[in-house]
Parts: sequence; structure tokens; C-alpha cells
Amino acid sequence: MFEEMSVLPTGFELGPSFPLTAPKQPPITGSDFREVMSHLAATVTVVTAIHDGERRGRTATAVLPLAPEPPSILVSIDGTSRLADLIAASGRFSLAVLATDQRDVGDAFAGKLGKIDRFSVGDWSEWPSGDPLLANAVSAIDCEVIGRMDTGTHILFAGGIVESRSDESRQALLWHRRGYRGIELSAD
Repeated sequence: MFEEMSVLPTGFELGPSFPLTAPKQPPITGSDFREVMSHLAATVTVVTAIHDGERRGRTATAVLPLAPEPPSILVSIDGTSRLADLIAASGRFSLAVLATDQRDVGDAFAGKLGKIDRFSVGDWSEWPSGDPLLANAVSAIDCEVIGRMDTGTHILFAGGIVESRSDESRQALLWHRRGYRGIELSAD
């Protein structure tokens, strides 16, 4: 559950949460879960963090707009990852929505390009906060952690959005059925 109650400068208060429990009937298997979730199209994002000079990032599709007031999102990060440690330690993270021509960035941050400096792929700079900022992303946001919930294997980080950029001319990269896809728009 969320670690503690937190009051934001806007006066928004994170209320109490409830503990997660196991389903009453046996759950589906992990492979069944992965199969059924592969049919859920998702925007490809890269979640990044920096703390004490160490930068980490990971491709993520488990991202959810949380609320417009205060502007916030929810990201799911593997609880055993170094990225989760850096987000927890710094109290911050940034997120980039990848464009259709940024598959190489998605592959790098998914670990598909081997042991390379993931930040060597793509054009990276910094937000005023020092968090990583990907140039030419469809959208990019910089967040302060406003809450978190440990689900057992993953940590859900709620991020209050403090900076954002969007490029309406770019198309988002999608992940569907274990592969990259673009958005096909019809003339309506």
C-alpha cells in the first residue's frame, strides 16, 4: 500500500489505500497473463531516473494517466531493478513517449542491444531538475514522486507532473502482440 499520507503543495492529499490480496480462485499462469496482455496495445515509453550521478532507464508500457488535478501519472517498475532504487532514492523520475522513428531507443532501454550505455542511443539532455530528457519524443514529462505502492513484484510510483513537453507533429510508437506498431489513421 502507499507508504505514507502525503500532502502536495496544491493541497491534494493522498488517502489511505488497501493491501493487495490474492484472488479467491486460482489465478491464471504467468505465461497466460503475458499472452493475454500481449493483445493490449500500449504506448511505448522510457522511464528514467538519476541519483548521485547514476542514470538508469527502462522501456515501459505499464503507464497510466492518474489525474488532471494534480496532474499525475502512475508507472509500474520491477521492484528488484536498479531503476526502482533510483526513483525511490531521488524521489523523481522522467518519462518519454517514443515516436515511431525511435524504435532503437525502445530496443536499447529494453536491453535488446546488449550491454551498452542505453543513454548513448537517442538525443538525451536534462530537465531543469537534472532528470534525463529525450529530444524528439512525442511527449516528455518530469515528475516528483507523490506516492508509491508495493505490489509484490513491482512498485507503482505515482508521479506529480512538474514539467512537460509535447510535439503534435509526431506519432506515438505502440507495442502490440510482442512487436512495435504505429498508428494507422483513417480520413474521417
